[in-house]
Amino acid sequence: MTGWFSPFLFYLSRCTENELRWQIEFLKAENEMLRRRVPKKRIFLKQEERERLLKLGAAIGPGVSRLITIVHQRTYQRWVHEKNSGKAVKKMGRPRTMESIREIVIRLASETGWGYRRILGELKKLRIHSVSRSTIKNILQEEGIKPSPKRGRGTWDEFLKLHVDTLWQVDFFSKMIWTPTGLRQAFVLAFIHVGTRRVFCSPCSFKPDAKWMVGQAHAFVEQAREADLRIEYLVRDRDGMYVQEFDQVFKDIGCRVKPTAPQSPNQNAFIERWIKSIKFEALNFFVVFGKKHLDYIVSSYLGFYNEVRPHQSLDNRPLIGKWSEVDEPLTEDEQIICHERLGGLLRHYERVAA
Repeated sequence: MTGWFSPFLFYLSRCTENELRWQIEFLKAENEMLRRRVPKKRIFLKQEERERLLKLGAAIGPGVSRLITIVHQRTYQRWVHEKNSGKAVKKMGRPRTMESIREIVIRLASETGWGYRRILGELKKLRIHSVSRSTIKNILQEEGIKPSPKRGRGTWDEFLKLHVDTLWQVDFFSKMIWTPTGLRQAFVLAFIHVGTRRVFCSPCSFKPDAKWMVGQAHAFVEQAREADLRIEYLVRDRDGMYVQEFDQVFKDIGCRVKPTAPQSPNQNAFIERWIKSIKFEALNFFVVFGKKHLDYIVSSYLGFYNEVRPHQSLDNRPLIGKWSEVDEPLTEDEQIICHERLGGLLRHYERVAA
């Protein structure tokens, strides 16, 4: 019996060994892929993490040298020697820069875009004098940060983040409406505050000439003041309806009007997205008869959008007012009421006492 049973056990053990070997190869490949996506070129382990690796490595034995990838083999061997001898191995060459100083250098470069000379001056102001220009340069290069200072005017995304509280975007949208003389195109001018997503719209017009444009600019400035929203930047496209007198209204209050670059629709993306919302959620459902009908649809949607609609980009909060963030179970004397606008096209719900 032993003659045929032993080869069978050997076959089973080989199957298990092969499976474990492939598991190890899979984990090694996965680890290499993750390491390529880690922004830091070097990984610094805490003392408890080192102890954990040493404990696992001792159980594996010499084969650990073929597995370890998070640090160099010589580094791991030094850890083993230090643990066995109880003494730290003296390193050759210049002492390494303190990790706390490295973190400060990286933080200053990441947050400001300064070059290594400017960072050196800031470190001296912080009473850190043990770092040279070449050391700062080497630290930045190791982290994949260019040691030269950041030049130029920055990206559009950086501009938006910097001026989000005072930045507005403006654009037209139109709708074909029925009049006693037939179909005509009516235009509406919409302004959006990028920081709060508040929107203001003008009454519609068949002919948005210079006089009408100036009047709407003055009306918008007054509405923004009443809402306590500053106007320092206004982004618009290069449509010919934005006459010089329209821009001058904003320049007179200290606002900088910035036309978008040619073929750059993303520079006016916030108002473009809002116009898509009002069309797909309201305007496209109606055949409009007259200017008053269009103004009523726009004002109804505007009130819904600004006052009661949850906004996903703002963590599902309204633009005006504040909603309770406390979880309150529905009581017996409360009920949920649906409020409708535009014939039930727009709906929102409210808890009220029965």
